[in-house]
Amino acid sequence: MARNTALHFRVVEGRGLPAKDVSGTSDPYCIVKVDNEVVARTATVWKNLNPFWGEEYTLHLPMGFHSLAFYVLDEDTIGHDDVIGKVSLSKEWISSYPRGIDSWINLTHVDPNEEVQGEICLELKVLEEPQRRALYCHVIEARDLAPRDISGTSDPFARVSCDGHTLETAIIKKTRFPHWDEVLEFDLEEGVPGKEPKGSRVSVEVWDWDMVGKNDFLGWVEFSLDALQRSPAKGWFRLLPFPTAEEDAGGKLGALRLKVRLAEDRILPSMYYQPLIELLVESILCPAEEEDVSPLALLEEISSVESRQDVATKLVKIFLGQGLAVPFLDYLNLREVTKTTDPNTLFRSNSLASKSMEQFMKVVGMPYLHEVLKPIINRIFEEKKYIELDPCKIELNRTRRISFKGSLSEAQVRESSQELLKGYLSDIMESIIGSVEKCPAIMRVAFKQLHKRVEEQFPEAEHEDVKYIAISGFLFLRFFAPAILTPKLFNLRDQHADTRTSRTLLLLAKAVQSIGNLGLQLGHGKEQWMAPLHPFILPSITRVKDFLDKLIDVDSESAGKAQPRTLFHPSVTIKEGYLHKRKAEGLHLLPRFTFKKRYFWLSSETLSYSKSPEWQVRSSIPIQRICAVERVDENAFQQPHMMQIITQDNEGQLRTMYIQCKNVNELNQWLSAIRKASICNERMLPSCHPGAFRGNRWTCCLQPDRTVLSVLPPVHGCSRTHSAMTLGDWSDPLDPDAETQMVYGQLLLARDKLREKYIECSDAGLAPEQERGPGTRAQGEQGRSCQDRQMAAAARLLNVIQALERAHSAFERREKEEADNDSHHP
Repeated sequence: MARNTALHFRVVEGRGLPAKDVSGTSDPYCIVKVDNEVVARTATVWKNLNPFWGEEYTLHLPMGFHSLAFYVLDEDTIGHDDVIGKVSLSKEWISSYPRGIDSWINLTHVDPNEEVQGEICLELKVLEEPQRRALYCHVIEARDLAPRDISGTSDPFARVSCDGHTLETAIIKKTRFPHWDEVLEFDLEEGVPGKEPKGSRVSVEVWDWDMVGKNDFLGWVEFSLDALQRSPAKGWFRLLPFPTAEEDAGGKLGALRLKVRLAEDRILPSMYYQPLIELLVESILCPAEEEDVSPLALLEEISSVESRQDVATKLVKIFLGQGLAVPFLDYLNLREVTKTTDPNTLFRSNSLASKSMEQFMKVVGMPYLHEVLKPIINRIFEEKKYIELDPCKIELNRTRRISFKGSLSEAQVRESSQELLKGYLSDIMESIIGSVEKCPAIMRVAFKQLHKRVEEQFPEAEHEDVKYIAISGFLFLRFFAPAILTPKLFNLRDQHADTRTSRTLLLLAKAVQSIGNLGLQLGHGKEQWMAPLHPFILPSITRVKDFLDKLIDVDSESAGKAQPRTLFHPSVTIKEGYLHKRKAEGLHLLPRFTFKKRYFWLSSETLSYSKSPEWQVRSSIPIQRICAVERVDENAFQQPHMMQIITQDNEGQLRTMYIQCKNVNELNQWLSAIRKASICNERMLPSCHPGAFRGNRWTCCLQPDRTVLSVLPPVHGCSRTHSAMTLGDWSDPLDPDAETQMVYGQLLLARDKLREKYIECSDAGLAPEQERGPGTRAQGEQGRSCQDRQMAAAARLLNVIQALERAHSAFERREKEEADNDSHHP
């Protein structure tokens, strides 16, 4: 039985940060680490002591984690960046807030020498011999230790202490993955076994040896001697810092506002979720006459507004996996349209229908969005033009870059801005209007059904445009416009835009929204300074209607069915961009100049690359041959932000390709994307080397055996692989069990509400017939019939919830029993 751990966190903003620059300000950014591995870096906010980031991430952690840490640094152009402070949250503390954390937390001091990471492999037991009792301590190896030396490595040794006696291992130079394989023994005082002095402890410390100055602490682990007497300890143990209380500096270092939520689920075998899936599917295939008595209708009724987006995303994926996404959306949209009497309010609320359509576009339409908008967005970022139409916001001193003759007048700035905006807007609209054939067939069919339902509900001539606005309200207002406004959130860019580019994107998003509204709001808002764009917007409306007519001119059978674990055609590009690549050849160091710039494309079938996007000749790696995708230590090639892709050739030999990314975010995104594409591969390696093989040994663990890079025999590297550790985004593969488990979790939270509303209150029922007037008896019978059906639907849902709850309890008991047995029989 699998576990699904998802960590959602948002770095919102900071306040009261100390000034680190001579100008009296700072240039802050955040580094986010999970168990000391960097998983995200925010943008730098220049010259600001109260920065706003608003950056949000989801991390899938199937192996679990121990701590989440946010480091605030001040970026310096010259020299090392200054560390301002950190916020460290333990998994236990995060778990104690099941609905998540949203609060200001003071920063604490950061001492680089106290930052601890890694694990140590030990075997400890008490030996009982005729003439002797001894503590046997086998110090085997350690991995992923903190780098303490300027070379990016350490010189580690282990120190074991017991009852005032201390022994040390040898020092292993220049490695973060030392292999000692030493046995240390301590004679224990004669006495009654298990009756050692109360509180007797065994500690194992790891230190970095320094020739000059004091040694640096790398972590420790402690055991009770009495516990070792009862049960020996063997395995990998996480190194911990010395137990010193962290001071929050009284707010002197400032504070971070963070939003953190941990979703940790036990995923049952598929058979246990089938009844719930069948119940949800039944709402679509066998819709009830009354719109409020289906299980889906009840789910919408009892789910909270805050959880509706998550519920919508999971439902969309469930029905995509069932090949029923279009009927699912049609069912929700029909309910929404039928209940709407004023067309001006259609899909304006955060209903399950609105959220499901929105998430559906993001799940299946992101490659389409990238193809349509990415080239234009990239050009806007590269050109960094100063554009402003609002007279209250024009800054004439910023216009000197536009003209070599000095500052322009306000009228000249507005005229220049209008022309630039019209140029960008024209390119955006041309790309959208010419994208009919690029739009996924399943999206087109969903829009066709939506058009049909709205036209049936509002057939009057005065409502002619409503069927177009229903579609454009989703496609333009909830898809294209938000992507233009914040490209990073849609993976169109790696970083948020600077202030100047953000303003350009905002003005373009406003114009696209006006076009998507078919010009209904033109001239009625407060922003009259947008009026110069109206002559461009108005002619675009006719073209948008023509585009929407072509978009829905599609065969309803062309949507097809989704494949079990993928949403896209195998040829669809999931990620692309320039990287620096070098394939490992021979046993020598790979110099910097051997890393060549290449353009990479990733699809669900291949990872290919060539000299440039236009280059016709490409080299390809089949995804099914990938065995590991992992980070590479910086000291391996003296290069940061590197990863390795290990593949297996036709002869069964493993080959390694080393790739360098431009920053840590790009590295994490490529690692995540390739891991998702290869998640179903059968021969994934459980471990590998994070270093390079040169000088007849590995740079990471200093071991001389290169045969670890072979599948048979199964000898592995010195560091664990992380094949299932990924960032959550639109390219997440379908996982019906995990998705249904989330829906079950929402139903479980709302179970009391469901029981109270539809079961317990049913005892009161309708008023007795004799107490009603003759004119209301028929209505009463109809109402009772509807109520009975609601009760039946609610009862079926409650039965499914109860069955899943029993299954979870049974598996939990079984896990506990197995854990107890393991503890008694080590």
